[in-house]
Amino acid sequence: MEDFKITPIRNGTVIDHITAGQALNVLKILNVNENTINSTISVAMHVRSQKGYMWKDIIKIEDRELDPKTLDQIALLAPNATIAIIRDFYVAEKYKVKLYDRVFGLARCSNPDCITNKGEPVETEFIVTSRDPPALRCAYCDRMLTNISDNLI
Repeated sequence: MEDFKITPIRNGTVIDHITAGQALNVLKILNVNENTINSTISVAMHVRSQKGYMWKDIIKIEDRELDPKTLDQIALLAPNATIAIIRDFYVAEKYKVKLYDRVFGLARCSNPDCITNKGEPVETEFIVTSRDPPALRCAYCDRMLTNISDNLI
């Protein structure tokens, strides 16, 4: 079997070790759509990891570095993702995303009766009850967030 290669990028961000099947949701976080694409974006889904027995997704975005809020949202969908900042074709920085024990202001509660959905000046807060796969529980109403990607703010 021949290996499939994705073209290297000169400058930008590589998001590797995305949970298999989550690349399209990560693209939503990155606000990638037909009106916002200004540079090359490569997406590889369901590729074999170097470990050989696991599958992952990969996204490469030319000419863009990600802000901390975006990285925190990616951690909610892909807690094992690694971020590589590429400058002049070389890895300038590399690190893993971090999924904290509590998540503030990144997702909305799916309970319409939760205080966070009633127009009160309250920031959403979730407790991470599982890391792999990620599971969140609202700190105000105790509702489990069932579809994290559809409730990101």
